[in-house]
Formats: sequence, structure tokens, C-alpha cells
Amino acid sequence: MMTEPVLDIKGLCVEYGYTDNPTRVLRGVDLCLGRGEVLGLAGESGCGKSTLAYAALRLLPPPGLVTGGQVWLTSRDGQRRDVLTMTDQQLRASRWVDTAIVFQGAMNSLNPVYTVGRQLTDGIAAHTPHASRHALHQRAGELLTMVGIAPDRLSSYPHQLSGGMRQRVMIAMALALEPQVLIMDEPTTALDVVMQRQIVEQIAELRERLGFSVIFITHDVSLLIEIADRIAIMYAGEIVESGPANQLYRRPRHPYTRGLLGSFPPLHGPKRDLGGIAGAPPDLTALPPGCPFAPRCEFVQDACLAASPALRPSAVVGDQGRQVACLLHEQGRVPAELSL
Repeated sequence: MMTEPVLDIKGLCVEYGYTDNPTRVLRGVDLCLGRGEVLGLAGESGCGKSTLAYAALRLLPPPGLVTGGQVWLTSRDGQRRDVLTMTDQQLRASRWVDTAIVFQGAMNSLNPVYTVGRQLTDGIAAHTPHASRHALHQRAGELLTMVGIAPDRLSSYPHQLSGGMRQRVMIAMALALEPQVLIMDEPTTALDVVMQRQIVEQIAELRERLGFSVIFITHDVSLLIEIADRIAIMYAGEIVESGPANQLYRRPRHPYTRGLLGSFPPLHGPKRDLGGIAGAPPDLTALPPGCPFAPRCEFVQDACLAASPALRPSAVVGDQGRQVACLLHEQGRVPAELSL
């Protein structure tokens, strides 16, 4: 069961464009992250995963615009504040202390003309201006050691590190002030499978030691089984299914989740053909009426083309903590393939 929420996103809406007809890329998204929990966020490219993360932290670049919703952050002293209504001064004080983010491309996130040590100490110094240079350097060395890098690498430049080491530096930087919430935007996409596993194991070990909460964004659902407590699946700017990680992975309830899992080869067991999902994700500038997944769904019915389903508890008996946005579940007519 989920613990008390540390980050609670309510009805978040985002649009791109300043014209009279902007593109709605997030449409009333609700997402809750429990304290100490790892929440996996998965879906195809362009479904809105990164937009959700950037909008929740007020990092969304123009022409992105948050048009509705709330993002409630609970501080360590129990105070709840809406990130979207914070002043610039409050937001600056909160970043890296309450929330931090690890971006997808470490090489693009690190400044190529500054050493790793300089970049680590800059963020710490901004929040602890009275700390001595020696104390800052010592803390930077501790952070590198924490992520498995020798402290003598503080004098290295980003181009002198491997891809895996650069990503570990970004993780160390994000954890420098021990934030409550760490958002990881596809941190392993550009790495080989061996390094991916090392990074995932590193995150799991640090989470156990420091107790922070994680939103782990990826398009690879199978990777989330290694680390996530719960998984939320996004499609066309909405959450279409969420639930405990092992349950969702073994018994998907939404046709899209089922197709997404069928697109990845199994690591164990007999060889099988990959199913995949027919068609392509919808054009967000011209979404079809009804369920956005209907044109690609093998279980589509006439009602799906007229009404867009809300995210509701699963209709399958015993699905505790499962939510699905599918008319089949609302009508209680769940196909056998989705009810096993």
C-alpha cells in the first residue's frame, strides 16, 4: 500500500503554443507519489512523460504552458505547498532541497568547461553560502564516493568521464542536498545494458540508505520491475493504468499496457514472437473523439469511439490498488485476456 503522499499532482493540464488553437499535451493528469516510494512512469515516446515531470517542477520551457491543476509538495515538517503557486524565491529555496531531477543526457546537462568538482560545489554553495571551500570540496568528494566514483575525479572534466560515470555524477549532484523527491528522466537510455543495471542498482541502494522518493521515467516497462514499487502507464497525455509493479507487469488490465509489454522480448523462458501495437500514437493536435487508444485497440467497440474513459478502479475482483481508464472495465465486460 502507498504511504503518505509527498508529491500529489491533481488535474495537471499543459498546452504548447501561443496561438488560438494550442496543442493539449497533458489533459488533467492525476499522479501521487508516496514517501519513500519508487514510482515508474512508462509509455511510448511523445506520450507526455517528460512534460509531466518538467511541468510539476516548473521547469517547462516555452512555448509550454501549465493551464490548470495543482502540484502539492509535502515538506519534511508536514507543510503542504502548491509548487505552481510558489514565488520565485520560494521555488529557488525548494529546488535541490525538496525536489531534484536527473536529466536524460548527462553530457548535455554538465557544463563542458567546468570540472566535476566545480559543478558539484556550485549547487551546494547556493544553499549553504557560509560553508567553507574545504567543507564544500569534502562534501563533493563524499558525493562521488557515494555513487561509486573515486574522489580524485573531482578535477576531471565531463568529456574525460565515461557515459556511466557522467550519469553517476548527475545522480550525485541531484542528491547533494538530500532532497525528498528525485525525478529521473530516462537516465539509462543512452547506456548499455550492463551499465543500465548498475545505475538501477545504485539508485535502489541509495533510496534504501537515504529514504527519498523517486519518479523513474522510461519507455522500457521491463526495466521498472527491477526498481519500482508502483507503475503508471501514460498514453496521449493521460494516465491509462496504474498499480503495483509486479501485478501490472504480470497481469496488465489496459489493452495498451498489454501491447506495450508484448513489445519487449522476454529475458527468460521459451522464445516467442513479439506482438507490438498496430498503428502509431495519435496526433495530439487532432485527437480522435472518444478513447485516444481506440484506433489501435483490438478490443474496440462502438462506445469507445464516442466516450473517453476516466481512470477508475479495475473491474477485476482482487485488483487492489489497480486503476484503469478503459470502458471495458467500466461496463464490467472485461475480455478474458485482460482478466487473468
